[in-house]
Amino acid sequence: MEIKNLETVNAELQEKKERADNADYKMVTFSLAGKDYGVDIMNVKEIAKAEKFTYVPNAASFVRGVYNLRGDIIPIIDLRNFFHLPMEKTADGQENMLILHIADRVYGTIVDKIDKVVSINSSSIQPSHPIFGDISGKYMSGVVEKAGALYIILDVVHMFSQNKEEKQSAHSEISAATDVPYYRQDDGPQDNEDTLSQDNLAFIKEGLTALKKFYPGPVNENWILERLNVWASERGKDTIQLKNTADADAYLETFYSPCSGKFWNSDYAYAVKAALPDLASNNIQIWDIGCGKGYESFSLACILKLRYPDGHIKIWANDNDIMAVANAPNMVFEINDVPDYCQTFLTKGRMGYVFNASIKDSIVFEYHDVTNVNALPELDIVVCRDTLSFLPPDGQARVFADINEKIKSNGVVILGSNELMPSGHDWKITGKEPVRSFVRVEKA
Repeated sequence: MEIKNLETVNAELQEKKERADNADYKMVTFSLAGKDYGVDIMNVKEIAKAEKFTYVPNAASFVRGVYNLRGDIIPIIDLRNFFHLPMEKTADGQENMLILHIADRVYGTIVDKIDKVVSINSSSIQPSHPIFGDISGKYMSGVVEKAGALYIILDVVHMFSQNKEEKQSAHSEISAATDVPYYRQDDGPQDNEDTLSQDNLAFIKEGLTALKKFYPGPVNENWILERLNVWASERGKDTIQLKNTADADAYLETFYSPCSGKFWNSDYAYAVKAALPDLASNNIQIWDIGCGKGYESFSLACILKLRYPDGHIKIWANDNDIMAVANAPNMVFEINDVPDYCQTFLTKGRMGYVFNASIKDSIVFEYHDVTNVNALPELDIVVCRDTLSFLPPDGQARVFADINEKIKSNGVVILGSNELMPSGHDWKITGKEPVRSFVRVEKA
């Protein structure tokens, strides 16, 4: 006769008990920082993998961005960051995501690993306790043991609550942080201003390209989505489409950066000055892309002189408007037309005021199409405001590739107020509104 040990007997008894139980609760299990978690399967729409997310300006640190899930633009929350847990890197670089459906909204949540579906009896769920780990008890609906593993069950409905009181309470940042433009492909135009059809978005993009040679893409996608909500509320859902150039101009009215094509006013100029880095060398190389008539280039040169008084500054100012570039070095001004921070660098001539040699000699105005070969030295600073969005996608890619290749570690790129560096590059956003600047991250 076989004699079984106590551990085996207990295991068999537990197995029989579980078979006898009515498993009325199913959860999808996953891991975070080596611990096991579960979430009610009724809140799980699907699982997915992704590696690239569209950055959302000024979002909380745990918001990785937004993601296009078969036409639905959904916010992506990194639960490891939200709960201040260590992060694991996957071998293929792709993140594991649980796509959650909470009320009438969809969210993507990043976890370390997704395990399986586990069936339990809801009566076996025990109350949560601080001893169970790193996560606030307010986001735990309980704990349960199954087959020797202890699972912490997250209350995702509470975590993603859209209740206003929840938004204002301590540590309920998710609901407030995920108020990003939200689109569903299968919905027609809705009364809800946050929900617009993909068809309308496609028409807007096509209209901007056809009427204004404005090319939607990662560099401006967030602004287009935000603008579409406002545009629809202003125009009415039946008149969203861009019918002519006047409509396209009206749509783009809020896109342009402050002082576009003009001297920078003092507020913007000093905001740029604050965004400029400390540099190791006095030989400072700057690429000014889309310099136009030169007003912004002169503003930039003056601010650089104020920021680096001992620096040897060289600005490579490029534009494909040959007349603007030809006339820029010879412009003459009235003193009152030049902002205060520039006036120190003016000298009076017979016809009016001109910039002195220290400014004029620092700028090389060149007629050039920047989507072609750019023979430039290593760069400390790149200024490219509102220009990239008017380049076709292949042109944008070439310019970004040049920037990424030529700019030094810790170099700064200043883009338009509604433009972003593409994902997949070593950049982090810096500066404060209204300046949109990015710093090249020092590689290890």
